[in-house]
Amino acid sequence: MKHFALAISLGWFLFALTSPAKSDIVTDWNETAVTAGYKARVTPGMSARIIAMVHLAIFDAINSIEPRYTPYRTRLATESSASREAAAAGASHYILVRAYPGLAKEFDKALEASLAAVPDGSPKTEGMRLGEQAARMMLDERRADGIDEPNTYRPFTTAGRYVPTDFPVMSSWGAVRPFALKRGNQFRPVAPYALPSRQWAKDYAEVKKMGAKTASARTAEQTEIARFWALVGPATYNPVARQLSAAKGLNVSDNARLFALFSIAASDAGVAIFDAKYKYNFWRPVTAIRNGDLDGNNATERDPSWEPFITTPMHPEYPCAHCTFQSTAASVLEAFFGSDTATFKLTSTSAPGVTRSFSKLSDYVAEVVNARVYDGVHYRASGDAGAAMGRKIGQYTVQNFLKPIH
Repeated sequence: MKHFALAISLGWFLFALTSPAKSDIVTDWNETAVTAGYKARVTPGMSARIIAMVHLAIFDAINSIEPRYTPYRTRLATESSASREAAAAGASHYILVRAYPGLAKEFDKALEASLAAVPDGSPKTEGMRLGEQAARMMLDERRADGIDEPNTYRPFTTAGRYVPTDFPVMSSWGAVRPFALKRGNQFRPVAPYALPSRQWAKDYAEVKKMGAKTASARTAEQTEIARFWALVGPATYNPVARQLSAAKGLNVSDNARLFALFSIAASDAGVAIFDAKYKYNFWRPVTAIRNGDLDGNNATERDPSWEPFITTPMHPEYPCAHCTFQSTAASVLEAFFGSDTATFKLTSTSAPGVTRSFSKLSDYVAEVVNARVYDGVHYRASGDAGAAMGRKIGQYTVQNFLKPIH
């Protein structure tokens, strides 16, 4: 799988994977799994898939010890005295060392740190056994799920005519088997607007004005927001779940469920995003604005030298990926905590020293929609479509999986 060139240009997290254990084993390993994806430089979709596998294995193991919810696949035979902490650590470690073998020594240290707080004895031993069993079953479950399909993207051209030769990324990801959705196109949005329309001309003018690399109409704060949200991947939404979980004081069992639902919804959002992107193949602002005389709309004036504020990602425009991921995450968290939450904060490696604070999940999603226009890589309608699709994915996941046993 090709890596995102944009993500490489932003710089990667270099945090140690062996930070001291915090108050909750589930969030500890969530942070470890998120960080590992950046260190290994895998695509955001691949990272989200591995995080989902980790949290489903944790959930099925812990839920087998204390069966409070319907299992993802099955309830495993175990003792009620088995250590939940050892089960979560064993499941996480087993999957991560196989997903990222180059980081195995660091995962070993993280496992040692997690187990140091668990007393030796049969509960610890049984917890480890159970966690590893759940992890093996999860790895078996995801074999042949479509992630290894070749990139068969066919460039659009005529015989003999040059086109740029870098292939778009993740062209086959929309066919990956989801964790919760029935199929990748289950909530596919309607097609983007017709180019002769007034709405197209309006959105074209907005991104041309607000998303330009030079001489834009952005304020200083809008430019800061644009730079902040140039960061891609799980680090843009997993810290929100960790902070809200801590603020609400969830126990280990409830955290296992929250992060399992949150993670499978986010992974499925990636599948849905790329299904729609390659279905519609809608052009990015840099292409549209430099070809504004070809869209049949007299209200779109061409600018032959226009450039976006950030480097345009190497995949089609519609719908906005950030907006879908953030909305999916927000909808799962809203199901647990409501729309008005404890204040949460985010930092970004693409905007060192900047912290963004939110007290409403809706504000978090709205800022991302704005940011991708300010970045010059998306139109507003694409952000709105992604946010709408994300809400459906998150709500569907919570309504249909890991439900309380009454």
